Order: sequence, then C-alpha cells, then structure tokens
Amino acid sequence: MATLQDFIPQSLVPIAITLALSFLIGFEREERHRTDAYSFGGVRTFPLIGLCGYMVSSLSPADAIPLGLGFLGLSILLWLSYQKKIQTVASAGMTSEVSALFTYLLGAVVAHGNYWQAVTLTVVALLLLELKTTLERLAKKIPPDEILTFTRFLLMTAVILPLIPNRDFTDFAINPYHVWLVVVAISGISYLAYVLDLLLGQSLGVMMSAAFGGLYSSTVTTVALARRSGDEASANKLAGAILIASGLMYFRLLVLLTIFNAALGRALAIPFIVLGVIGTAAGWMWAKWRPSGNGAHQAIERQNPLELKSAFLFALLFVFMAVLTKLVLLHAGQHGLYVLSFVTGLTDIDPFVMSLSQSAGAATPLLLAAKSVVIASASNDLIKGIYAYAAGRGSLRKQALILLVVLALATFVSLAFV
Repeated sequence: MATLQDFIPQSLVPIAITLALSFLIGFEREERHRTDAYSFGGVRTFPLIGLCGYMVSSLSPADAIPLGLGFLGLSILLWLSYQKKIQTVASAGMTSEVSALFTYLLGAVVAHGNYWQAVTLTVVALLLLELKTTLERLAKKIPPDEILTFTRFLLMTAVILPLIPNRDFTDFAINPYHVWLVVVAISGISYLAYVLDLLLGQSLGVMMSAAFGGLYSSTVTTVALARRSGDEASANKLAGAILIASGLMYFRLLVLLTIFNAALGRALAIPFIVLGVIGTAAGWMWAKWRPSGNGAHQAIERQNPLELKSAFLFALLFVFMAVLTKLVLLHAGQHGLYVLSFVTGLTDIDPFVMSLSQSAGAATPLLLAAKSVVIASASNDLIKGIYAYAAGRGSLRKQALILLVVLALATFVSLAFV
C-alpha cells in the first residue's frame, strides 16, 4: 500500500520546514512593524533568508566557510538597512535585523537534519519577540542587583557543586556533595519565592506576599507581619496572613523531603497536605472575617536568600545537625531524638529536617524520622506564635498566638496518622 512518503520526495521535507519556520518569524515581524515608518523584512524577506541559509549549508554541509561568508554578507546588508532605519525612526531597535541573522542560521540547522532543534529554537524566538512588552515590564520590576544575585546562584550550582567530592567522610557519613545539593535546593526554592514576591507581592497585597513568604521562611514572614501591626482594622488580615505563611510551610517541607527522600515524603504526605490546606484555608477565612485597613497592603521586606554567607552557614548547620542527630540516637535513643526535634523547632528547622531526610531509612528508622519532622514543625509553630506575640501590637498579638498554637496542636495530633 502506497504511503504519503512514496509521493513526497524526502528532499522537500527540510525545505518545507525551513519555509514554515521562516514564515512564522517573518509574519511576526510584519505584524509588529505594520505601522512603523521603516522596518526591515516581512513575510517574504524572512523565508528567503531562511532558504539562503538552507541552500548554502546543503550545498557544502561539511564546509563552514560558505555559511560564514553568507552570514557576513547578510550582516553587511542588515547594517546598511539599519543605517537607513536610524535616520527614519527616532528610537530604532535591532530586533528585526538580529531576527534575520537568526533565520539565516535556522536554515542551516534544518539543512543538517536537526529538525526538532530548529522547531524548538523558533518557538523560543517567537516567544521572545511576542512577549516584548511583558519582558520589558518585568525588567523594570526586578532590581538591577538581581542580576548579581542570579550569578551567585549559578556560582552555587554550576561552579561549586561539580567541584565538591561526592563520597562519605568520617564515621558520620558526611557527604559534602549531598550537603551542598541540599543548600542549592533550599536556596533555589527560596529564591523563586523571593522573585515572585518582588514581581507580584506589591500588586496582589499582603496575602500573596505572606504566601510567598511561607515558601521562603514562615518565621521571617511572621515577624515581619507582626511588626507591621497597630491598626486594629488590619489585625485580622495580618493574623490570617501569618497563618497562611505557616500553612504553606508544610507544602514547602513536603516538596523538599520528597526530593531528597521519597519514602519520607510519602510517609508525611497525607498529614502535611491536610495541615497545609487547613492552615492556608483557615488563614484566608480569618483574614476575610472583618474589613482591613490600608496598612496591610505593603509587600514584606525580606533579605535575599542567595547570600553566600547564609548558604555556607546553612551548610555548617546541616552538618552539625546531622552529627548531633546521630549522637543523640546513639546515646539517648528515640526519646532523645524527639526532645531534640522539639528544641530544634525553636530555631530554623530546615537544617534538622533535611539532615533527617539524608539519614531516614538508613541510619534513622523511617517512622522515627517522620515523627521527628512533625514534632519539629509543631514546635516551630509554637515559637512563631510567641514571636508574633512579642513583636506585634494590639489584638494581632492574641490572634496570631491563638491561631499558631491551634495549628501546632493540630500538628501534634497528626502524629497519630504518620
């Protein structure tokens, strides 16, 4: 039985792909510059440029010199066109000219048989071209210092992480690679919440800012919100936002635990999901109980989570908690670990929880590790209630304390379901 391939020569397939992809770029440029006084190329020029790149590469696939000479000739032509543009348009950009060079090289990619790469590159290019306004607005919202911050994250992941030895040291089985991988994961999630708060927090108000804060640090968010209290009309909203941040802490911990220890994540999935939903929903309803004043609509100020000092400090705390946990298990047994879990909850629980994720199922029994994480989370809710009472003013103090104590009690009750 004859198929479509029997009637269509295979040589026409890359030509059709080149035409289709080049036409999409040309159509986008045509629509974008329909009202401009001067613009380079459109639905005819860009397909021709793509076909030129395809022909040069297909005629000499093993020789890059013709492709380079064609690229140089096109660059000269585009330079002459740009000189004309800047004489006509007050604020002339070079997006169309660069798109033309891209289309030329796109034809070469297709000529070498890399069809999927060509399609992917075209989709990415079209998104960049179509999202011009959105990207420019995004660039204005993000402070210039964030470029340096993201560079720090690349330093932590692409430079430092591959250089760290991936093997156990000492009798406590400390693996430097796993330690830094935990630091990278927590820093990455915190940074994502931090950036989302920068972009959306002020526009969506204190509730969403508190939600992002719960993904970043519910303790820091609790203190920041409590310090803003004073206006009685906003007390309910601030107290509800504090509870939302603590509710989302359970989802954050569950994601991290699942990444590094799937068995521990499964053991805590149901109680943590229930606690997260209860905390978030109850906080939202509490905030809507009474109208709020204007003082509750400012974004929460937080320090950047990708400071290298903080990362190294977390790594040291992680190693310390891993060693301390093993010593407590060795000399004090499971009851000693429960006490340590409660005491750890009075500070930052992340190093302790992540150290358990590394040892659960091996050095630490899975059930014991799961219950210890629950106890630490409950203890952390209690201390956040105390922080809110100490830092807050007016009726917020009592509201936040009661809400967080209730959440802590619910967390203790969930031990029966682990």
